[in-house]
Amino acid sequence: MLKKIIQTDDSKTTIIIRFIVGAVFFSEGIQKFLFPAIRGAGRFEKIGLPSPDFLGSFVGTVEILCGMLILFGLLTRLSSIPLIIVMLVAFATTKSEVFLEKGFWELLHGSRTDWAMILGSVFLLIKGGGFWSIDKKIMTSGK
Repeated sequence: MLKKIIQTDDSKTTIIIRFIVGAVFFSEGIQKFLFPAIRGAGRFEKIGLPSPDFLGSFVGTVEILCGMLILFGLLTRLSSIPLIIVMLVAFATTKSEVFLEKGFWELLHGSRTDWAMILGSVFLLIKGGGFWSIDKKIMTSGK
């Protein structure tokens, strides 16, 4: 089971995607605690999510932990799944209003970072951590 979770290829460029995705989520998670009124519980309350205090801390913690794991390339595939879910929920709860009020083009403009994070996370789910990852080191140490 662990082999399937950590399986990756020999791509040496995957580290670029890992660093971008990992750093953005790690940073956003920290900001949910540093600026809860605008990034965490306050934002979740504003968009009408239930239990905003719990959700702010929970999502922030998930983003920090999964962001770090992705940065290190440890359990990369597994770590990308919660981040994809976070992004899909964020997209559904914040961008539908933009689409209804301002239209398709404003939605595309306002969601470019969301798309980059979703697609980067999906890429990591499919490919794994790549050559420069702890996953790869674990995978090759068992041979």
